[in-house]
Amino acid sequence: MSNIRITKLFTFETGHALYGYDGKCKNVHGHSYKLSVTVIGKPITKEGEVKLGMVIDFGDLKKVVKEEIVDIFDHATVFNKNTPHLELAKELKSRGHSVILVDYQPTSENMVIDFAEKIKQRLPNNIQLHSLKLSETATSFAEWYASDNN
Repeated sequence: MSNIRITKLFTFETGHALYGYDGKCKNVHGHSYKLSVTVIGKPITKEGEVKLGMVIDFGDLKKVVKEEIVDIFDHATVFNKNTPHLELAKELKSRGHSVILVDYQPTSENMVIDFAEKIKQRLPNNIQLHSLKLSETATSFAEWYASDNN
């Protein structure tokens, strides 16, 4: 049986600031992110299986990505935990805002690496994460491919 890639698209709104950056993105701002998640595997061939012909149920993939990424990052503000924005982060949290402190500069490049690790841990053994594409604008995106990271 052939390996097949399937892709599901997710959207979420996230704010961030790039600590130490020399341009406009040093300021707190947000993006309407689009995340394409592509997995690869063989379609189920066992007769009588309720998911016959599927690599993975799109609903099962959606559950993983929503729980690990979308539900956490949507309408949150992300800061590098070493940023001087910590006082702002504390103030936002005290006012009921969702703030995420990460161990990395929250660029699309680093976010897509983080997302790949989180998603890979939740996939069934017979399904592999093939690639991620994280678009922060209509013309700018970062991509992660398993083949580049073996």
